[in-house]
Amino acid sequence: MTQAYIDIDLVQLGIASGFVLLVGVLSLVQRLGLGRDLAVGTVRTFVQLIAMGYLLEIIFGLEAALPVVGLYVVQTWFAARIVRGRVKERSVDFFAPTLMAVQGSFFLVTFCVTAFIIGAQPWWKPQYFIPIGGMVAGNSMNALSLALDRLFSDLRNRRAEVEMRLGLGADPREATEDIFRSALRTGMMPSINSMMGVGLVSLPGMMTGQILAGAAPGAAVRYQIVVMLMLVASTALAAFIVLHLVRGRCFGRAQELLLKV
Repeated sequence: MTQAYIDIDLVQLGIASGFVLLVGVLSLVQRLGLGRDLAVGTVRTFVQLIAMGYLLEIIFGLEAALPVVGLYVVQTWFAARIVRGRVKERSVDFFAPTLMAVQGSFFLVTFCVTAFIIGAQPWWKPQYFIPIGGMVAGNSMNALSLALDRLFSDLRNRRAEVEMRLGLGADPREATEDIFRSALRTGMMPSINSMMGVGLVSLPGMMTGQILAGAAPGAAVRYQIVVMLMLVASTALAAFIVLHLVRGRCFGRAQELLLKV
């Protein structure tokens, strides 16, 4: 039997801020130097989430596809931008391929989940499309960062090997085939590892949120299973596309490796 949803008011939110103060005191006592970052992160958390809450109320009230898809485009743009910020390589411009891979693969997975698995009518219903799209984007950023970082580092560390293969007549794809597979595996492992401990070590966000909102545990579990499976698919698809596109940009017209030493 489901229970009524319990709201959190401003007083309770203020009490929860005590957790941040506890971390701040720990940083001060141990001289970790995290006070400024902690303060900025806390302020951004409040501002960004409160602003998003108001925005979602407006979008939910409009009941139109364009605002929903527009918000999705903004979310994926920021996701690609965050990936670019995490990966320090600057010899090759990988933002455009990352954005293309993120928007295409994430939209495909989110559309399939909302339209065919959940069966939302219409498929862009904001109650489903926006949270699911946000989960896909948010959980894949770390994987894409790891995959790209591994690709660039292996290409640089194994430069002599790659150039030798190119000199023997291999094309860039053949010369970097094992490097590509290693980078793709690196990007996919976080989502696969999370599947190993889900339910045993942690109750993930979708399931926890639905239970807190009063949904029956069985229904919450089914939603969470869908989420876990879609995250694996979106991560693998996005990582494959972005690595394929970025690998091509790592070589010039003469098939020379463009990464600086």
